Amino acid sequence: MNKNLMTGVIAMAAVVVASNILVQFLMGDWLTWGAFTYPFAFLVTDLMNRAYGVAQARKVILAGFVVGVVCSLVGTQITLEFGPAVTMRIAIGSGTAFLVAQLTDVLVFDRLRAGKWWRAPLVSSVVGSSLDTALFFTIAFSAMLAFLEPGNDVSFFTQPKALLGVGPVAPLWVSLAVADFGVKMALAMIALIPFRSLTRRMQPNG
Repeated sequence: MNKNLMTGVIAMAAVVVASNILVQFLMGDWLTWGAFTYPFAFLVTDLMNRAYGVAQARKVILAGFVVGVVCSLVGTQITLEFGPAVTMRIAIGSGTAFLVAQLTDVLVFDRLRAGKWWRAPLVSSVVGSSLDTALFFTIAFSAMLAFLEPGNDVSFFTQPKALLGVGPVAPLWVSLAVADFGVKMALAMIALIPFRSLTRRMQPNG
């Protein structure tokens, strides 16, 4: 494994591990601290894609997926007050969302590679983040997918609540998804700053 790829793998692994730990800690009513670290996975992917190409970016994504699976397996063995830290539905949702969102990010970024410097990372992160949020929260908490893990009671997340405490009534998990998506969008904009700075220091790809 070359040095550039190793750096990307380590960075992605760090983001995934940190997010899996911080997701256990609440921040307010709608978010966990993990919501503020996970979006940087898109920054890592986009940096690898810009500097070293699609193939290298996909290898980093695969490494991140493997690390995420290991974290989920560990989490299923940790029992908290209300059950395991990671349920099977959360594990499936997390892995599926990560893989689909990151691979889509790579495809969108590559299509926009030749445009203005900010367009590829911003658009790919928005598309990837949208998929990530929709897939994870739907798979992990939606009542219509209860068959994935019949023994897992998700009634807490499906109870009707005002959206973000002020909007129309919707299942609680929808508020969690909207809040999470809002953080992802904000960080997608903020991440353009380190993206611009770091790509100037990294070897360009072609």
